[in-house]
Amino acid sequence: MCTGPSNGWSRARGLVVKTLVLIGGALLIKRLTKSTTRWDHARIVSQAITGEKFSKEQAARDPDNFFNLRWLCCPAADMVDGSKVLYFEQAFWRTPHKPFRQRFCMVKPCPKEMKCDVELSTYAIRDAEEYKNFCDRSRDQRPLPEEVIGDVAEHLTTIYLNRCERGKRCLYEGSTPPDGFPNSWNGASYCTSELAVLKNNEIHTWDRGYDDDGKQVWGVKNGPYEFKPAPGPGTGPASTSVDMLSPLNFPLSIGKRIEGSFVLQE
Repeated sequence: MCTGPSNGWSRARGLVVKTLVLIGGALLIKRLTKSTTRWDHARIVSQAITGEKFSKEQAARDPDNFFNLRWLCCPAADMVDGSKVLYFEQAFWRTPHKPFRQRFCMVKPCPKEMKCDVELSTYAIRDAEEYKNFCDRSRDQRPLPEEVIGDVAEHLTTIYLNRCERGKRCLYEGSTPPDGFPNSWNGASYCTSELAVLKNNEIHTWDRGYDDDGKQVWGVKNGPYEFKPAPGPGTGPASTSVDMLSPLNFPLSIGKRIEGSFVLQE
């Protein structure tokens, strides 16, 4: 039986198949390991902090130190350089229409000379009253993007974020510089902020104010606030009997317990 040519063809075909597999594998690995660009990092952080989130679970675990707060953030404008301007507000969950904190956030890549991935800066709003419940309104009822850019007022803080190391719960984490930024609320001379972006768009944030002697004069002392995205449709009501009965939801208790727990940064 003549088998030589058949065996030769089989070997050649095997080599071709192996070569194709190797090339395909190399292309797949290259695609999977393609480096994330500076603007990719900024986009990921911007998307993560956007949306409606609550500190409900944390407030239920530790009602003496944390309130059930509503975090709301949405896109407001794009700068010429590609930076994203987001509107951000916080309120007690029972009174979402009365935010006690309003800010513009600007998200962009860190400068190449800095050892960080994303800059997250906060700015005051020129006419904050005009922007109340900005994200809850229909687009035709919001200030236009060019008006938003014109209403970006003084710079307040900047947090420098880095990708988290493998094995950590977070995706990005960072803080203001150690000496913080100027702040005069409640006797403070400066303030610091820490922020972590976790999977599933969970955000941990810790804001604190210090006086000239380094004594903390406002902000939570026991750790960061933990904000988790609001439940989607079909997952049940956002509030439960635990929320309704919690002392966190009665305004009369706020004045007694707000010191050392959470106070507004101005």
